[in-house]
Amino acid sequence: MSDAPRGPQPPDLPDDDALEPATAFAQTLELALLDGVDATEADLRRLDLRESVLAGVDLAGAQVGDAHLVDLRIADGSWANTRLAGATIRRATFGGVRMTGADLSATQLEDCRFTGCRIDLASFRFAKLEGVRFEECVLAETDFYGAAFSSVVFDGCDLTRAVWAEARFERSELRGCDIGGAVNPEQLRGVRMPWQDVVAAAGELAAAVGIEIVD
Repeated sequence: MSDAPRGPQPPDLPDDDALEPATAFAQTLELALLDGVDATEADLRRLDLRESVLAGVDLAGAQVGDAHLVDLRIADGSWANTRLAGATIRRATFGGVRMTGADLSATQLEDCRFTGCRIDLASFRFAKLEGVRFEECVLAETDFYGAAFSSVVFDGCDLTRAVWAEARFERSELRGCDIGGAVNPEQLRGVRMPWQDVVAAAGELAAAVGIEIVD
């Protein structure tokens, strides 16, 4: 039996009263409180953002590739179609953030928690995820091609029609998730699942090993 995944470490943040309100992003930003900032379609490539809180921030369509995002608490707002390719995201929590169509290809995510987020139609192609937890998130039709998962947990998530081709798993779990219509479900090899979830996903798992189901 594989080892249980480790949980993500929380962001290392000061008390809220130590944060300085900011009305816009700068190339380097630290100890900032960004509340309701509109950065749609902004060019924030190579952004260095640390020890900060984002509340209701709109980054829809923004270019945030090769950024360093460390020790963040992110609540609500939109990251829909945000381009984060090649970014490093470490010790960050995302709560209720809309990330439909976000491009997280080749990102490195470490010690991150996503709760109640909509991350459907997103791309994690060739991403590396370690110590990451997705709770009650919508990840329908999300592309995990070539992603590497270590100590990653999907708990109560919608993973319908997700793409798992060439994905690799270590110490990772799926709990209470819908994996109907999975593409390349055989790549879930090594994932830990409760027995009742295995039964619920019997069709996809049988197809993965070439079993033909008959009446």
